[in-house]
Amino acid sequence: MTTVDAQSETAQSDLPPETEAVRGSPMARLAPGADNPWVGRLIFVAFAVGLWLLPVIVTDPTRVREWAQYLCYAMIAVGVDIVWGYGGMLALGQGVFFGLGAYCMGMYLTLENVPAGSKLPSFMSLYGNYHALPWLWRPFQNFWVAAALSVLVPIVAAALLGLLVFRRRVRGPYFALLTQATALVFSLILIGNLPLTAGFNGLTGFNQIFGRSKYEADTNEWLYHISAIGLMVVVGVALWIVHSRYGKLLVATRDSEDRVRFLGYDPALVKTVAFAISAGMAGLAGAFAAPVIGIVAPNQFTVLPSILMVCWVAVGGRGTLWGAVVGALLINWGGTRVSEARPDDWTYIQGLVFVVVLAWAPGGLMGLGRSVLNKVRQLSDRSPKDSGAAVSAPTPTALDGLEPAQ
Repeated sequence: MTTVDAQSETAQSDLPPETEAVRGSPMARLAPGADNPWVGRLIFVAFAVGLWLLPVIVTDPTRVREWAQYLCYAMIAVGVDIVWGYGGMLALGQGVFFGLGAYCMGMYLTLENVPAGSKLPSFMSLYGNYHALPWLWRPFQNFWVAAALSVLVPIVAAALLGLLVFRRRVRGPYFALLTQATALVFSLILIGNLPLTAGFNGLTGFNQIFGRSKYEADTNEWLYHISAIGLMVVVGVALWIVHSRYGKLLVATRDSEDRVRFLGYDPALVKTVAFAISAGMAGLAGAFAAPVIGIVAPNQFTVLPSILMVCWVAVGGRGTLWGAVVGALLINWGGTRVSEARPDDWTYIQGLVFVVVLAWAPGGLMGLGRSVLNKVRQLSDRSPKDSGAAVSAPTPTALDGLEPAQ
């Protein structure tokens, strides 16, 4: 056995036994035998079919549009779960990347709705001295450029920030505070540049959406189906990432960054890639949310919305992906329903839900389901003839099968 192999074996034996994200897929932890890849594929297909057919059940066009908005939020939650649940990085500034994607698409929609005979959006003439379209806006006259930049700009911004931060080994609460401050600075920049970004009022007036009138009967359902496709693409990419070799390396970095570095890998690069991926997913969500919500304003991307994005993942189940999707959908749907019936009470109910989950169910809804099924399995497997103590199988660790870097 070489020295590196011995070190790797030692690192594996020293890892904490409670490593969650590497004990198979979430469904594998929920039910015996569910680690079969075909089970996961069937769940994915069933979820996709359910999403696609939801407008058949929710016939109200307004409700359909609300669900399209929830799907956009679920895309953000999946990215947050990758960076926090699997990477251990508490990012409280995902609103920045969500906002970058939304503004990229919102700028295209604003230019699409400029009246005939006018060269500039109305707010530029009202608040500024522009006589020609600013250079910053010119690339967004093309839809495909705007769509690409909605994802690329957040990825590049997150990669630059990640390399700067992770190279200096900033982590834990310091990283969380830094991302939170970034969200605050981003909103202040948007508000302070009134002639260029419309300031606090935001970009609005999207009467034409990709050549369609927003008043057409089927526009809301069309936007919903576009958002559903986007969510399934994000979930599919996320599942592929967390089950790949890189996903195992990301979890190992979360559990023991120093040991990963000792094996020859660069934890800063591993964390930066995860941070950039989550930013790209948030940017894509912003691009879908701009036409769905119908307004792109700074108050959507400040500190509080960024914190709520983390809470969605905490409620659904950190490190499970499907839990992040369920948490985002459930919290936002519940927020709409409760706030309509009791608008003064939703804030308190939302805070109570988060406190209860964090205090008594740190694993979220997926963790509760896992605990209940484990109890049922224990009761069903218990035999009155069993007299000896059961011998448990060794727990897999984050470094199982991870070879030293060449």
